Amino acid sequence: MKFLDWYVKIAIGSALIGASMELFMIKTGFYDKVTVLESEKRAWESSPEAQAIREALNPWRNHEAEERKNS
Repeated sequence: MKFLDWYVKIAIGSALIGASMELFMIKTGFYDKVTVLESEKRAWESSPEAQAIREALNPWRNHEAEERKNS
C-alpha cells in the first residue's frame, strides 16, 4: 500500500467537496424548487394536452402493438 496516504487524501477531499455542495443546495432552497418543478412536470405529463402532443409527435409508437393484435 505504497499510495494509501494519497487515496485517503483524495477520499477526504471528495467528501468535503460533496458535503459543501449539499450544504449549498440546502441553504439556497434548491431541493424545494426541484420538488415544485417535478410536481409541475408530472402534472403536465399526465394532462390530456401532453398526451395529445405525444401522440401527434410519434404516431407510430403503438403501431407494432396493433399489428401483433391483428395477426
